[in-house]
Amino acid sequence: MSIQKKDDVTYELIIKTAKRLLFKEGRFNVTTQEIADAAGINRTLINYYFRSRDALFELVLQNAVEEEEKRREMIVFSNLPIREKLETFIDYYFEQAKKYPYREVYIVTQMNSESICKLNNKDHIKRLTEKFFLELEHEMEKGNIQKMEPIQFVLNFISMLILPVCMRPLLQNSFDLADEGYDNILANRKEVILKSIFKN
Repeated sequence: MSIQKKDDVTYELIIKTAKRLLFKEGRFNVTTQEIADAAGINRTLINYYFRSRDALFELVLQNAVEEEEKRREMIVFSNLPIREKLETFIDYYFEQAKKYPYREVYIVTQMNSESICKLNNKDHIKRLTEKFFLELEHEMEKGNIQKMEPIQFVLNFISMLILPVCMRPLLQNSFDLADEGYDNILANRKEVILKSIFKN
C-alpha cells in the first residue's frame, strides 16, 4: 500500500501527532478521527496522505526503529571506551523514555507483527553485535567486567534498562509511588546499572 508522501507541514503534523498520541500518551487504540482532532485537521487528510490508520502507524513505528538503529550504530562504532558507550546509551534511552514513556511498550506490543519483521535488519544487528562483543570480551579478559557469554551480558543490560520503563505503571502502583518518586528512581538507574556491570 503506497503512501502519498508530501513534503509539507500537514504531512509532518499528522506524523508528529500520531507519534505523540502513541508514544507520549500511550493511546494505542487511537482512531484516525482522534488523530485528526488532535492535529486540528480534517480526517480525510489522513486517508489522503497515508491511506489508512495502519499505514500511518506502520510509518511511525518504522521511523522509531530506524532512529534507534542509527543511535546504536553511532554509539557502537564510536571511538569511546566501552564504559562511555554504555553511559551514552543509558543517557539517550532514559532521555527518550522521559520524552516518550510508551514508545518501548508500543514497540514490544508490535513484536509479532509483520511490520516489525520487515524492519528487523539482521545485517545491521550482526555488524553491531560482532564489534560490541569483541570489545566486551576484551573488557572481560582485563577483569573489568564479570566473565559471561556476551549475549547474557546484553540480556542483563537490556533488562536493567528497559524493564523499569515498560513496567512503570505496574511498579508505581505496586510500590505506591507518585510520578516524582518514580522519576527519581529512574534518574538513579544509570549509577546502579554501571555499578552492577563494572567491578571498579
